[in-house]
Amino acid sequence: MDFNERIAALVTKVRNQRDLIQTEEGAKNAFIMPFISSVLGYDVFDPHEVVPEFIADVGLKKGEKIDYAIVNEGVVQILIECKRPQDPLTFEHASQLFRYFAATNARIAVLTNGLEYRFFTDLDAPNRMDEKPFLVLDLDDLDETLLPELRKLTKESFDLDSIINAAEELKYIGQIKRTLAALFKETEPEWVRFLTARVYEGSITQRVREHFTPLVAKASAQFLNDQVNSRLQTALGSSFPATAEPEMSGAVENPGEEAPEPAESGVETTLEEIGGYQIIKAIACSEVKPHRIVQRDAKSYCAIIMDDNNRKPIARLHFNGKAKRYLGLFDAAKTETRYPLDSLDDIYLHSDAIRETVRRYAQLLD
Repeated sequence: MDFNERIAALVTKVRNQRDLIQTEEGAKNAFIMPFISSVLGYDVFDPHEVVPEFIADVGLKKGEKIDYAIVNEGVVQILIECKRPQDPLTFEHASQLFRYFAATNARIAVLTNGLEYRFFTDLDAPNRMDEKPFLVLDLDDLDETLLPELRKLTKESFDLDSIINAAEELKYIGQIKRTLAALFKETEPEWVRFLTARVYEGSITQRVREHFTPLVAKASAQFLNDQVNSRLQTALGSSFPATAEPEMSGAVENPGEEAPEPAESGVETTLEEIGGYQIIKAIACSEVKPHRIVQRDAKSYCAIIMDDNNRKPIARLHFNGKAKRYLGLFDAAKTETRYPLDSLDDIYLHSDAIRETVRRYAQLLD
């Protein structure tokens, strides 16, 4: 799997297992060690690369331990302190990390509970860990724009200078984005006043604020939905509307049946189907040009085919059922097998099978 697919697999693992993990050791074993090994690419069992229970005497304090130290080219570069998944990740909870940062050559410190990773450096004062992170990676709400920066910390692409140079911009952009997200989520009085003053000409009294508060909340939600729909439609080059999930069709498809011709009416493509198509297209793009992967929707499932050819089915998205979602994949005999999906991210778990199907069709063409 490539870097993005490894991240997606870990996100799925965290979502499926987070309720079962109640201790720091559990978080280390289930989430944090896989993050270090699978995402960052360091061998957690090689002390030349990853040192657990790292010890470095700090002033009068002797024998204190930090959970992990990551070594690159013989130098400790990254320190990681772990907490329980239920613990808040605040600067006050990173006292050991703060002390160790000043006592080692490490320029990157990470505070994590396995669900969220906060990355710190020393922008404010040399060799002194900042109080605010320059990068926050939340596996519950993954911001994919951060992945290129995270890749710079991997073993194969380690580029400390580049990430330090970008850290200040990342720090403030991240804080601004989180502030905007909070404003859209919770309608704060300042936000209501700010927007009301731009659309209402009268005095902004308490009564006016109370009237506009639900309007601001509703407009904010609609604005975000409009932006999402617009980006999806642009990415697909499509003019169909994104709508709510349609009712389940009574039609039953045979596993070996070819992908359908486009339905003339009664077919509504959902945002979930668009998202699934985009994931499959992204996976298939490692084998063929993106324009060769085409989506065709029908009443009972959404087909993903190659070269706009019914005889080259890649996958089917069975998303019309109210209780469960399934991904249909095809073997060499074009027999479909359905796999349950807990989320769209689960599609990444079938990347190898999708690529194999695409390669098979590409070879036939050649």
